[in-house]
Amino acid sequence: MPKHHETRVLPYTPDQMYDLVADVESYPEFLPWTAAARVTSREEAGDHTVMHADLVISFKVFRERFSSKVTLYPKHQIDTAYIDGPFRYMESRWRFEDDPAGCRVMFDVDFEFRNRLLQGAAGMFFNEAMQRIVRAFERRAGVLYGGR
Repeated sequence: MPKHHETRVLPYTPDQMYDLVADVESYPEFLPWTAAARVTSREEAGDHTVMHADLVISFKVFRERFSSKVTLYPKHQIDTAYIDGPFRYMESRWRFEDDPAGCRVMFDVDFEFRNRLLQGAAGMFFNEAMQRIVRAFERRAGVLYGGR
């Protein structure tokens, strides 16, 4: 039920930001609460690539693994659809567009936990957590591509 939309203009190219978000296996290096990430399959499907990935999310006493289908539309969009784990549903979308200042990055996420207690806890810090995640990607871009 929580939904979040965020748009940022960053001084990087759409290709750079796409590559950063598509590199799921590097998430534990910089993404808050991500303890592990593994791509279990990758298949080329015409104009896009479909990956299946497992992530382990860890926050205080909460530690859960979930699986998702990640669809990579080269250089402009990455969609994630939930397969299995603690959610009732989860969808996210990253879009990357040219901007005079670099790249317009748009992030949307919508999810609901199966467990009502977790859902209630998530609702209390959801927007702050989503902003923290987007900032983590922004900081990672600075590390990989240099500050501009």
